[in-house]
Amino acid sequence: MVETLIFEKSVPGRKGVPLPALDVPRASASALPEKLRRKRPAGWPELSEPQVVRHFTRLSQLNFSIDTNFYPLGSCTMKHNPKVNDRVAMLPDFSALHPLRPHTLSQGILEILFELEQWLCRICGMDAFTLQPSAGAQGELTGILVARAYHESRGQNRPLVLIPDSAHGTNPASVAVAGLTAVTIKSAADGQVDLDDLKSKLTDRVGLVMMTIPSTLGMFEPRIQEIAALVHKAGALLYMDGANMNALVGLLRPGDIGVDILHLNLHKTFSTPHGGGGPGAGPVGVQKELEPFLPVPRVAKDGGVFRRKFDRSKTIGRVHGFQGNIGVLIRAYCYMRLQGAEGLLEISENAILAANYVRARLTPLFPKMPKNPCMHEVVVSGDGAYGPGVKTLDVAKRLLDYGFYAPTIYFPLIVPEAMMIEPTENESKETLDAFCATLEKIIDESKAQPDLVKNAPHTTPVRRLDEVKAAREPNLRYAPR
Repeated sequence: MVETLIFEKSVPGRKGVPLPALDVPRASASALPEKLRRKRPAGWPELSEPQVVRHFTRLSQLNFSIDTNFYPLGSCTMKHNPKVNDRVAMLPDFSALHPLRPHTLSQGILEILFELEQWLCRICGMDAFTLQPSAGAQGELTGILVARAYHESRGQNRPLVLIPDSAHGTNPASVAVAGLTAVTIKSAADGQVDLDDLKSKLTDRVGLVMMTIPSTLGMFEPRIQEIAALVHKAGALLYMDGANMNALVGLLRPGDIGVDILHLNLHKTFSTPHGGGGPGAGPVGVQKELEPFLPVPRVAKDGGVFRRKFDRSKTIGRVHGFQGNIGVLIRAYCYMRLQGAEGLLEISENAILAANYVRARLTPLFPKMPKNPCMHEVVVSGDGAYGPGVKTLDVAKRLLDYGFYAPTIYFPLIVPEAMMIEPTENESKETLDAFCATLEKIIDESKAQPDLVKNAPHTTPVRRLDEVKAAREPNLRYAPR
């Protein structure tokens, strides 16, 4: 244990802040029913303010974070979150807003939400957006429910959803939650969708085809318009998992290539804090014929006044309380305003450039490096790259010793010993060079001293953990000794 629990630092009677004297009559203990009264003191920790500050500062320093380390996570874009976004979101005019305040007293925030929807429509080439979903996976579920409601409104039973085998794992999970059935489409040898397999499964029972663009292999599907035409000819809809939109903003509008529904992860592409389970924002955009099915309330502008609209007879209902995670939406709005159209385009270009720079630097180290240029992330296979008995997991752990957070590993599942590296547009050439040089050093270590790598990490506050045990037997409750 590198830092004792705050409860174990407690000293009876010690205070951080003296509370003012009680200025109301003390309530009688009998005012509460017997079953609701404590049988013993709550056991709150009693410490001075410096003790509390030092405790939590030390805890924060035990973690990796994008404020302290390069974070090439891969499957989840971890870019810099400008601090000014946080400062704006914390303004009392936003942080103290009550969601039930009438629209006449909420014109400012409703205007921001309305503009954010309009901007997302312009960026993505869609006709309407809902800001309600609070994460990418919830956005997927919302989009799937919209598609299901659309088909049902036309009297069609289409229970199947086609998903490539390289898709995010949340795609089939969301399909199952929506009560539909996921069917896998194989990838071809080049990592693109196997078009013959898609055609063979595209029946009149298919309601939706979910594509991640760019794919989780970091590749753009060059036949996407042909795929869209096939999907529409079959009477189905094309869904785009927009988790990788950081590679496309300003370069391509999904609506222009035939996408009917998509979700975005504002907490990835538009730079809001991410990780630790949220909060996030997963807005869903749709084409015009699907707009009536979006969740309510929607923000509308009537005669110059912004209002919340509930009168949608075909809506799938609510998927989140009120308008969504407002703090996250405000941060994304600030980010867009700061960047402007030119800035957003430059972000995508630099994200792609950085990933391809890393790909070129690492090509001599990995025998099975993809030959073609990638988009915003590069997926390498560690198969045949390391010394005896060393796995990608070991290399990832060894990176921690050198101060780099580990990339996503073993995903996509179709790549043996996969390592998914997404440098983002924020990192300097010096940082990318240092990361590549460190990977080269670790690979050399794996051949000269394999046990050094297999037993990593060596310098972190805790050594290698039993991740299966942590997942299956979580021990999250403090029990006083």
